[in-house]
Amino acid sequence: MHRRRLAALAGACTVLSGLLFATATRADAAAGCSVEYTVASQWPGGFGATVDVTNLGDPVTSWSLVFPLAPGQSITQLWNGSVSQSGTTVTVRNATWNGSIPTGGTASFGFTGSWTGANPAPTAFTLNGVACTGGVVNPTTPATPTTPPDDAPTRIMALGDSITGSPGCWRALLWRKLPADRVDFVGTLPGQGCGFPYDGENEGHGGYLVTNVAGQSLLTGWLAATDPDVVLMHFGTNDAWSNLPTSTILAAYTTLVGQMRASNPNMRVLVAQIIPLNPPTCADCGRRVIELNAAIPAWAAGLSTAASPITVVDQWTGFDTATDTYDGVHPNDAGNAKIAARWYPAVAAALS
Repeated sequence: MHRRRLAALAGACTVLSGLLFATATRADAAAGCSVEYTVASQWPGGFGATVDVTNLGDPVTSWSLVFPLAPGQSITQLWNGSVSQSGTTVTVRNATWNGSIPTGGTASFGFTGSWTGANPAPTAFTLNGVACTGGVVNPTTPATPTTPPDDAPTRIMALGDSITGSPGCWRALLWRKLPADRVDFVGTLPGQGCGFPYDGENEGHGGYLVTNVAGQSLLTGWLAATDPDVVLMHFGTNDAWSNLPTSTILAAYTTLVGQMRASNPNMRVLVAQIIPLNPPTCADCGRRVIELNAAIPAWAAGLSTAASPITVVDQWTGFDTATDTYDGVHPNDAGNAKIAARWYPAVAAALS
């Protein structure tokens, strides 16, 4: 039996609104959660799992739990809730009888699933838009905004999926190139080990689709919690893998840029033409990424403003999945070095 307990601290915007999320009973509710994921049985190509969700914040009257599965995993049947899956991202909503969870209470569901290649446990969960890592955020009266001093470090958010955050050691290499006293990497996720100390906070959520992050307003809470000045966005790999149209992915980009500018009208946005994608199970993925990357410059030009410029960073050219990844998707050491080198000129310019 494999058991993994995960817990998350909510951002400053503790509960997100929107059609895809249930909300707590008050807009200013304290929020927090923990999740216990248990693989009860496993057999070749299939498995059974149970999930226990504990509400650590104020009571909720309905709930939605979002988590990523690994490529090749899918849910075939679920009980005590309803389920939808888009690519690798799973959304489970309460049944009619278990929507209310009091403070300290638990809601549970189970499912059977299929897998190919490997069957790892999920590494991140969000309940009603709040990441589950066991902490609770209590609402406070917002402080009066102040103008940061001229010598304050530039706050940089790296936004994306597992290429950015699992472990995303290109961020560590990029940080090492930059003047440490002038940058502050921010995010609700901690850094992972990359062989040397670095400022590792980030928003690299493994398995996430940019279309789901936009549709479920997840970025709104992350922005409120971290207040970045610059966002580096390498996002869309899982969307391309899920065969979503380029137009749908770009619409999600537009939504995210709007949320960034609502948080900071002077946000500087650096958007990657993403690295090539060549997983062994998806012969067409490479073409889909080429199509997306070809459309990004015109999209950016149409949305960029003087106050909030969008800079396109070409991460695709010169990146070889045969030598720069370990699985056709995720960068190895050579790939991480290339990604950091490509980001560096645009980030350095954003600091000036």
